[in-house]
Amino acid sequence: MASLGEYRGKTLLIVNLASRCGFTPQYAGLEALYRKYRDEGLVVLGFPCNQFGGQEPDTEAAILEFCTSSYGVTFPLFAKIDVNGRAAHPLYRLLTRARRGLLGTARIKWNFTKFLVSASGDVERRYAPSAKPETIERDVIASVRRRTSQTR
Repeated sequence: MASLGEYRGKTLLIVNLASRCGFTPQYAGLEALYRKYRDEGLVVLGFPCNQFGGQEPDTEAAILEFCTSSYGVTFPLFAKIDVNGRAAHPLYRLLTRARRGLLGTARIKWNFTKFLVSASGDVERRYAPSAKPETIERDVIASVRRRTSQTR
């Protein structure tokens, strides 16, 4: 199991992903954000999930191949996980407790729900699956720049 420890002190955009979803084209926007701000400390972390309409049925190797060949993804992709229910990954339990969704619900509603986590580990924002990466760029910039000013 990979550790998130290597990302300590970085601004994180954590996303549950699926390759056969209507929001799948967001891979391109996520990669663009990552490339644009990674030198300032942003890391996009992708967690494939098959809990929503069976939209991520492939193996991890097939997912990686799809993401790299179709969208040029270079940000870290992790093992396929559950984000809801008894088998929900502990990271997602923490994220959903820290930032609830629409109407105060903790449950992840669909693929491509996004969480912005500050360099100090605070879960700053939660974004709906429909929030395109380019529409959250302002928040990402603010979080990254706070990190940069704190490390000077």
